[in-house]
Amino acid sequence: MLKPDSWIRKMCLDEKMIVPFVENLVASNKVSYGLSSYGYDIRVADEYKVFTDVHNCVVDPKNFSPKSFVNLKAAFCIVPAHSFALARSVEYFKIPRNVIGLCIGKSTYARCGIVVNITPLEPEWEGNLTLEISNTTPLPAKIYSNEGIAQLIFLESGQVCGTSYKDRKGKYQSQRGVTLPRILKKH
Repeated sequence: MLKPDSWIRKMCLDEKMIVPFVENLVASNKVSYGLSSYGYDIRVADEYKVFTDVHNCVVDPKNFSPKSFVNLKAAFCIVPAHSFALARSVEYFKIPRNVIGLCIGKSTYARCGIVVNITPLEPEWEGNLTLEISNTTPLPAKIYSNEGIAQLIFLESGQVCGTSYKDRKGKYQSQRGVTLPRILKKH
């Protein structure tokens, strides 16, 4: 049986589960990213949608208004107090049919009141991961682009699932960039 970090390395090199894949943990003068003991620390890209109340919009997942946020492409993002931003992972994922991933926040940011939403990476889902970065503090918070933002934990099953995300034609399949909420229309 392979050790967890060896199994992840093998899946990434052989199956392209994570692209680009960083084989070692990078931590020098950065919020760490890359392969860890039992998971993988992902990076946040330099594309953000920072939420604002300038237009007094209601955040509605069924009718999402582009006036709810400001687009930003930068080396860092300042998330306003008691607000949040959407971003995406640098990495593109292709999750195998017998694997599920869980995305959880990194303690470095958590200690600053920054929360990354916990989300699953379902079997046979692929795409850039859209991240919700919440600032729970009464102060603005700085997020560093192209550095670590969250950790993925992968769980492998001895069997493949009966119905995968790809089989269901999931609404976020093959997403690229920061992806806003989608509601499937009834046919």
